[in-house]
Amino acid sequence: MSIIAQHGDLFIILACAFGLFMAWGVGANDVANAMGTSVGSKAITIKQAILIAVIFEFLGAWLAGGEVTNTIRKGIIDPALLQEDPQLLVYGMLASLLAAATWLLIASMRGWPVSTTHSIVGAIVGFAMAGLGLEAIGWTKVSQIAASWVVSPLMSGTIAFMLFKSVQYLIFENRDPFTAAKRYVPMYVFLVGFIVAMVTLTKGLKHVGLDLGFGESLIYGLLIGLGVMLLGGFLERRVSRNRSEEDSFGFGGVERVFGVLMLFTACAMAFAHGSNDVANAVGPLAAVITVVQSGGQVGGEALVPWWVLVLGGGGIVIGLVTYGHKVIATVGTGITELTPSRGFAATLAAATTVVLASGTGLPISTTHTLVGAVLGVGLARGMAALNLRVIGTIVMSWLITLPAGAGLAIMFFFMLKGMFG
Repeated sequence: MSIIAQHGDLFIILACAFGLFMAWGVGANDVANAMGTSVGSKAITIKQAILIAVIFEFLGAWLAGGEVTNTIRKGIIDPALLQEDPQLLVYGMLASLLAAATWLLIASMRGWPVSTTHSIVGAIVGFAMAGLGLEAIGWTKVSQIAASWVVSPLMSGTIAFMLFKSVQYLIFENRDPFTAAKRYVPMYVFLVGFIVAMVTLTKGLKHVGLDLGFGESLIYGLLIGLGVMLLGGFLERRVSRNRSEEDSFGFGGVERVFGVLMLFTACAMAFAHGSNDVANAVGPLAAVITVVQSGGQVGGEALVPWWVLVLGGGGIVIGLVTYGHKVIATVGTGITELTPSRGFAATLAAATTVVLASGTGLPISTTHTLVGAVLGVGLARGMAALNLRVIGTIVMSWLITLPAGAGLAIMFFFMLKGMFG
């Protein structure tokens, strides 16, 4: 009787427990990054940020989380090398989940905004090196993922820079900024609704039985964008021109209009983050379930069971509610001073980058994407607007993440192998 047949149920229980721990880490560390801009710009309170994230993170994970999950599971290790010894994959994925989750717990306690994608990829590479040798790793896939860690901040930073420049040109440099804001902000709201709807419809909903063609998705995306725009227009009408005491530029009313817009971008960012980062928690979990249920078949195609995505979404929500406020409070104010208009440009740029990556199945880092977007907005105002010391600390924590994930995974891999082997 094989080890997988003998301990199958125990492996699945352990995988669910470690997967939930990992999803908790994603919620505690990464969701806090995603909400940081909205809270830092004072567009929404921490309580509102947590409520938005709870709803939209869960929906993103459940509705659009299937695409990226496959990349994490199948792309990094060559499955052919595991056919003879499938329990190695089970030990490895369990070790990877536990290693990445442990590192996220340490980082969250320190208030470091690290990448969950970095953590899990580093852990999987660590286990593969220890258990199978260097030739087992799909280095082309790893290099693609590594390249995305450079490309995603550059891409989101560029989009944020251009978005904020367009806001400055169309609204703040207008003779009547408040009227200009009322005129142009609905266009930005439409953009938020359309981008998120489009990528979700084209790529993310196959596993809930909704498989639309590009043309249909385009029509639905435009309709959803228009619906969101009408809702934004209705909320925006309630914003008055009143000038506050401390508002020396007369932009207070304009920033309040952007405050309304930040509600939509916060929802978009939470949805985008849930769709992309749930894979970090449920990808290895899905791999363990597949191997156990197929009696040791490694290469078999398997859709992620719906309850696995629900478990991942639930874990993310628990992590955010219990521990997320620590990182939320620091990320939004540390890098550069944010107002609702700056926070909007950063969040929309990051959400756009993340949903595009999620749609193409590339597991990018939400943390890198968002920090890149905030840097882009800061640069649009000049180098002096950036806090270089905080940026240095963030980059240092990023560099430690890969080796930390790999080292912990190697340790846990040999422990599990010793227990069951």
